[in-house]
Amino acid sequence: MISNQFDTKPTAWSALFSEPMSDLVKRYTASVSFDQRLWQADIRASLAHAAMLCTQNIISPQDFEAIERGMGLIRAEIESGRFEWNADLEDVHLNIEARLIQLVGDAGKRLHTGRSRNDQVATDVRLWLRGEIDQIIGLLTGLQTALVDVAEQNVSVILPGLTHLQVAQPVSFGHHLLAYVEMLYRDAERMAEVRRRTNCLPLGAAALAGTSFPLDRSHVACALDMVDDSGQACLCQNSLDAVSDRDFAIEFSAAAALCMVHISRLSEELILWTCQSLGYIRLSDRFTTGSSIMPQKKNPDVPELARGKTGRVVGHLMGLLTLMKGQPLAYNKDNQEDKEPLFDTVDTLKDTLRIFAEMIGGQTNPATGHKDGGLTVNPGAMAQAARRGYATATDLADYLVKKGLPFRDAHETVAHAVKAAQALQLDLADLPLARLQEFSPLIQGDVFEVLSLSGALNARNTLGGTAPDQVRAQIARHRLRLASV
Repeated sequence: MISNQFDTKPTAWSALFSEPMSDLVKRYTASVSFDQRLWQADIRASLAHAAMLCTQNIISPQDFEAIERGMGLIRAEIESGRFEWNADLEDVHLNIEARLIQLVGDAGKRLHTGRSRNDQVATDVRLWLRGEIDQIIGLLTGLQTALVDVAEQNVSVILPGLTHLQVAQPVSFGHHLLAYVEMLYRDAERMAEVRRRTNCLPLGAAALAGTSFPLDRSHVACALDMVDDSGQACLCQNSLDAVSDRDFAIEFSAAAALCMVHISRLSEELILWTCQSLGYIRLSDRFTTGSSIMPQKKNPDVPELARGKTGRVVGHLMGLLTLMKGQPLAYNKDNQEDKEPLFDTVDTLKDTLRIFAEMIGGQTNPATGHKDGGLTVNPGAMAQAARRGYATATDLADYLVKKGLPFRDAHETVAHAVKAAQALQLDLADLPLARLQEFSPLIQGDVFEVLSLSGALNARNTLGGTAPDQVRAQIARHRLRLASV
């Protein structure tokens, strides 16, 4: 005799079991506390499935109309906060189905014809992630635009370019920021590629082997916009792979981790640039915090935390890879563990991109239409640091090469000149011409333009170089590209 407890707490498999699930196991296996964010995707996919069942004469038009009506009521309940999520029903899918049956009766029971939770959840996660990727691509565009805006304002500002954290050569600050635009551009390209592979329909694979019902999977795919550029339906071709594949989640997490690594590198530079010993930039107060004991402090907590959150996102990628590495075909309960790291990765990346766009580019004031906040640049501090590090030494070597000296000899000659300047605590450009000529008679009065920071900047006028004309050309290229996104 089945106990009344099974009648009051229904599950999808209650008729088979002779005792209720323990409360501990319920808590351990339930996912509704976090997977309820899939509700919109679940309703949309269910309606597409129901419409196809009706078209294929598997369910009646009356049942389809009842399912549509019930799903509309459920949508309204969830949006208003009146929907009662039940942990006894384990996940978002069973919660919605159970409520549908309460609302429309047998028609709701027919919805699950020809599908399993295995292909259902795989479809829902793909639909949800596709929408999130679209938002992320938009946020990547916003951050790139903010960087391009600041770069355009600072094309001629000279920053000491570093290798090994040592002053190497002068670069345009705008050019430096555009390096991050290139990284984020590649991130957006990767996201678009992940979206294409995510946008493939598993529904119709059922539990693992397909179904005996005459489903039209292409009908469902087109209804869900799971199509390629030519409008052809994108269908998972192997039922076993369709229900067990989580490559799309791993691939997204990899792209997200790499994007966060780029943000982390930018964060590290922002942190260095704001420290008092450099003072290259200042962050708006709303993106910094104070100290509980030191009243003079302004801490760059946002970039510091982004640097830390990068480890969190990278960890999620490692977790997903480890989750999948030992699974046999087909679906296994392990895969429930894909959602929390995936959800957190999405949330972390979106929040980070949004806050960095505002921190760097400022926020548009509705009253004035102008941007308030953003980075404040200190060109004097940057130029002073560049002069301290003999950043134009390579330019002097190039000058000698153009006069006919072999590069290795020129390199050695300039090293002696730098050593002498260091002893006098002078920049190369501050040495008298007569003193410079002691190192090579090839040096003439035109050398001082070569040794100037602006001269060094202007000299690098090749594609991809740091000369202001090249930087402006790159800014124009990025603006044209970003306008078409």
